Amino acid sequence: MIILGLAGGFDPVYESYFDFGADLLHDAAAVIIQDGEVIAGIEEERLNRIKHTNKIWHSAVRFCLEQANTTLEELDQIAIYVSEPFLDESLKQLRLIKSEMAAVADGRAMYQYLFKREFGIDVPREKFTFVNHHLAHAATAYYMSGYQQSLVLTIDGSGDNVSTTVVDVQGNAFNTLMTKPVQQSLGFFYLDVIRFLGYQIFDEYKVMGLAPYGDAGRFAEKLSSFYTLLPNGDYTLHREKIVSLYEDLAPRHGDQPFEQIHKDLAAALQQTLETIVMHMLKHFQQATGHQRLALAGGVGQNSSMNGKIMQSGLFKQVFAPSFAADSGCAFGAAMYAAHQSQPSLPFKRIEHAYWGTPVLAGDHLYQTLAKWQQFVTIEKMDNRADRVSDLMIEGKVIGWMQGRSEFGPRALGNRSIIADPRLGSHKETINAMIKMRESYRPFAPSVLEEYVCDFFEVPEDEKDFPFMSFVLPVKQAHREQLAAITHVDGSARLQTVSKIHNPEYWQLIDTFRQKTGVALLLNTSFNNHAEPIVDSADDGVVCYLTSGLDYLVVGDYLITKRNWGEAELNTLIPALPKAARLIQEDCYRDNQHRSVQSHIEWNYGGSSRHIIPNALHRILQLADGATPLAELIAKAGIETGVNEPLLELWSSRFITLTPQSAI
Repeated sequence: MIILGLAGGFDPVYESYFDFGADLLHDAAAVIIQDGEVIAGIEEERLNRIKHTNKIWHSAVRFCLEQANTTLEELDQIAIYVSEPFLDESLKQLRLIKSEMAAVADGRAMYQYLFKREFGIDVPREKFTFVNHHLAHAATAYYMSGYQQSLVLTIDGSGDNVSTTVVDVQGNAFNTLMTKPVQQSLGFFYLDVIRFLGYQIFDEYKVMGLAPYGDAGRFAEKLSSFYTLLPNGDYTLHREKIVSLYEDLAPRHGDQPFEQIHKDLAAALQQTLETIVMHMLKHFQQATGHQRLALAGGVGQNSSMNGKIMQSGLFKQVFAPSFAADSGCAFGAAMYAAHQSQPSLPFKRIEHAYWGTPVLAGDHLYQTLAKWQQFVTIEKMDNRADRVSDLMIEGKVIGWMQGRSEFGPRALGNRSIIADPRLGSHKETINAMIKMRESYRPFAPSVLEEYVCDFFEVPEDEKDFPFMSFVLPVKQAHREQLAAITHVDGSARLQTVSKIHNPEYWQLIDTFRQKTGVALLLNTSFNNHAEPIVDSADDGVVCYLTSGLDYLVVGDYLITKRNWGEAELNTLIPALPKAARLIQEDCYRDNQHRSVQSHIEWNYGGSSRHIIPNALHRILQLADGATPLAELIAKAGIETGVNEPLLELWSSRFITLTPQSAI
């Protein structure tokens, strides 16, 4: 049985007809499974290059079908990550404000319409299976874990009007023990508080890194008034009281520095989340007797919380996938549908998430890289692990692309930035020059699974951490030695690397171990602040050229930057991404002065405007995706002054620049 699982929105990348906010239908993805085995899976953002995209899953579906060598007609089921009654009711509300939707009678008709629009295929109504959002989350964690019975906790912002569920799972039977409505959402509670830190939706993970710098005691009493712990593992949030934080601090904005008060609030917030979650888990562990726990939902990606749960000893085993948020629901919906249709499918832990785009091989890869030869040199390596390990020992920071890309938001060694974990200076270098992000942000270690106990304090029954889902202590004896991956509190969000599931990465780390005695590397996702993790070789080259990375490794090729300037830049072909809008306004800027202002923005909710010079606006108006920059500059009658803002737009991914040989 072949099942396609889906998560995400309705709009094509070039439209914003439905104009959903960033908090709705985000993290679009598709996963295809056959008889319970994953064939392929990818987040739409890796392909359309929009972080946390709430656009339709069009490209992800095409990829999955190609990888599975199948067609839409041959699918047995298409599993959707929302309950049918909730979707039907939501569409009723949508039809009130979108008259064009009048002909779409219900959720099944909506998905028929979407597949017809995107693929020209009439999908029978009965082929769609709808899985409650939190049930899809629960299925993600449970079926990934390989457990045959466990407690499952799902926490997110909202889904199907629910924000939290506690589920007792026995075999394929999911018995929900507790649900919490959206009004009691721990995800939204966390978001409400981090706005005082200058953060917004999808920034929650940053606060985990900030919290260890703070003193939770400063805000402990204040935040304790924001919730009440109730009998039987229940709780009540008093979100209306969060506004009282104005009494203690002014909200941080923009690029203002983080002061100690912000760090203290982050620490107290993280502690509050952990207190409430442990309150729930203690009760339901005692009530059910379960010794195993599986975690999912967006809050299930809080690896600091996950580590505290694991270290508490409340459960013998704790599991959290690397894709606990909504993209994972594509997997969860598909696996739930599979196990309900085929109850005899085995329960087995899924050991990796390398389900995405493979790196090109042979001549195809070289031809792709060779398009950029005005900007880089390309060297075929005879011994990749030996050469790259030497470069890291020399202090170089490297973009590393091998095999199939990872499903989900974690770089697990196939689309990673890697470096020597012993060099503390890497923290500042990578954050500032490469990732272009806050200086306090920590980096994760990738450690050979055979050596995890040598470097980290791990529970007796847990030695396998392939998904970077848990923050655990670095052993005291190694904290100073591993300065680049040890956070201020002595912890690290570790990933274990298996020779079976990632032999290339394992070999690199083992070669580094033989030379240094250290069986791990610094690993962070290969992207800058403005984009998703790179997927294709072209993505990797662009990120390399627009960052401070020292080298790029793709397959067996070592890529090195040339000295390039205006002449080389002018050979590239600029284009606007399909989701970008180029806008020029002629209006008053104050009571007396009127002027023309140009800007570029994205066509999805919450996008901010990026002001550009009017001269650059004229050039981009002429950009047709086929004409080199030099010709566009001449046509626009521009003499100078656009290179710097053009490069800034490229670095921010507001435009693409493509070599002529690629057209």
